Amino acid sequence: MSPASGMRNIATSLVAAFALLLAGAHAQSSPGRPAPTPAAAHPSFVVSIVGQGRPIVMIPGLASSGTTWDATADHLGPHFRCYKLTLAGFAGVPPIDSPLLATARDQIAEYIRDNHLDHPVIMGHSLGGYLALDLAVRNPQLVGPIVIVDSLPFFAQAWFQVDSLAAAQPTIDKMRAGMDAMSHEQWIAYTKSGVSTNAMATNPADQQTLIAWGLASDQKTVSNAVIDLLSTDLRHELKKIQTPVLVIGTWVGLKSYGVTESGVAQEFHQQYAGVRDLHFIMSDTARHFVMWDDPVWLDRQIDDFLATSDSVPGPTAEKAQK
Repeated sequence: MSPASGMRNIATSLVAAFALLLAGAHAQSSPGRPAPTPAAAHPSFVVSIVGQGRPIVMIPGLASSGTTWDATADHLGPHFRCYKLTLAGFAGVPPIDSPLLATARDQIAEYIRDNHLDHPVIMGHSLGGYLALDLAVRNPQLVGPIVIVDSLPFFAQAWFQVDSLAAAQPTIDKMRAGMDAMSHEQWIAYTKSGVSTNAMATNPADQQTLIAWGLASDQKTVSNAVIDLLSTDLRHELKKIQTPVLVIGTWVGLKSYGVTESGVAQEFHQQYAGVRDLHFIMSDTARHFVMWDDPVWLDRQIDDFLATSDSVPGPTAEKAQK
């Protein structure tokens, strides 16, 4: 199978996976678990803080809770202070009226400044990985090393096999119309079917967690976030990032669609070609939620990367930005 055919199959699976999380977003949060309230100064997310040491800001993916990072934070906690975010409108956190991705990006930067976090490591999964990249592109002097778990700077290229946003726009418009046309009952039925869960996590309990998070998320927020994610292309701005970037890819969850490891690796390398100091590795065993499927392997990759990537932006980069 050619890389192009493989990535078209990835697109099919990812669209279904995002639809799974979108499903049932009108539903209430789980009983007995009140949603946390965002801080007034940064309403686009809530934060749970654990550990001591160098700061790490951890951003989960679409419709996901910050508890995505629990095992990772437990491992890092003895030496790092982990700031686990949950974005507004996701997994029981109240939504906001403004566009989530741009607002969260800017308010994360404000949070870093307000709390005097010194060049924190920025770690993002999926949609959170895109946010981590966007944050680093726009604030190269603010952040330390970047860890990206299974995310891309231009999702539409992988989903729709296009080279530009203009080429992707007709498909994005159809996708929005399709999501808007789905009834509440259709969303619920799709969620309960679990059609796409196995593409994201291996353990049945983790698959049920994804469904629960989708049920507790705000439909409008999640659907708008999907469209915004597909409508952006950071590839040509990655050169602005001044710190090392670790990118971790997966492919096993899409193997049943005929996707090959080499095809996925080629897509990652092409999209991240603009990163000055790129460290890329592909998991041989984990699905999309690497931190659940193979936490020991993920911890080792992060440990090795952070041990050798302690650099921060220097005077040259600062002068260039000005």
